[in-house]
Amino acid sequence: MIKPLRKAVFPVGGLGTRFLPATKAMPKEMLPIVDRPLIQYAVDEAMEAGIEQMIFVTGRGKSAIEDHFDIAFELETTMSERGKSLEILEATRLKPGAVAYVRQQEPMGLGHAVWCARDIVGDEPFAVLLADDFMVGKPGCLKQMVEAYNRTGGNLICAEEVPDDQTHRYGIITPGTRDGSLTEVKGLVEKPAPGTAPSNLSVIGRYILQPEVMRVLEGQEKGAGGEIQLTDAMARMIGDQPFHGVTFAGTRYDCGDKAGFIQANIAVALDREDIAPAVRGFIASR
Repeated sequence: MIKPLRKAVFPVGGLGTRFLPATKAMPKEMLPIVDRPLIQYAVDEAMEAGIEQMIFVTGRGKSAIEDHFDIAFELETTMSERGKSLEILEATRLKPGAVAYVRQQEPMGLGHAVWCARDIVGDEPFAVLLADDFMVGKPGCLKQMVEAYNRTGGNLICAEEVPDDQTHRYGIITPGTRDGSLTEVKGLVEKPAPGTAPSNLSVIGRYILQPEVMRVLEGQEKGAGGEIQLTDAMARMIGDQPFHGVTFAGTRYDCGDKAGFIQANIAVALDREDIAPAVRGFIASR
């Protein structure tokens, strides 16, 4: 019996130091791709996949995320009085009960952030979405994974093929049997030394996990970088439950990186009828 996927965890407590000084007072997840923040794209992706409850693991200085998904009374009242449509704000209003916030008090790694959501997740499978990984595809990345989950159950991670000389930057899958976009996961290695990676299938920021991972994370064992790594916890579950990687049919932009962030903005702008001509003109003139 495959339990339905209803909940998603968004780890948004990071400091965003690579984008300082822009992120000194603004969460990195609120950085915009054209006119919508990264976190909005991730939430929209989760809603497309049928997620009913969004769980944000926040930190100090992240109140802008809570404000973004709340009613903005002054703004909405002013817009209404001026005859402006509120349709553009509809996706930012999460219904009561459809959103929960929990604080990660120390930056102790992705595994620790996910563990902080354990009481809200309860005894249910859940998704994890990292807003830094901006995923462009139809259907969305998580919906593709949910379709695979409904066939296989167990745990799934999003996979992307990366050049061999970049495998040391990622968690890497030790692959088993392959069936189209689905790859059996035999093992996971966090940031293997150059030349030692078992494949070029990297783990990127989308996961569907069973609640048992929380019991593994409870041990608070530190891994690479002295942090509590989600990859390490998942690796310990392999063999006990089904575990697969889903190769995403779409494009990923690493928006934790300045170049990737600019590339994502350009790509989205060029797909927008309202601004694409001006952007193309500017690029052509350089």
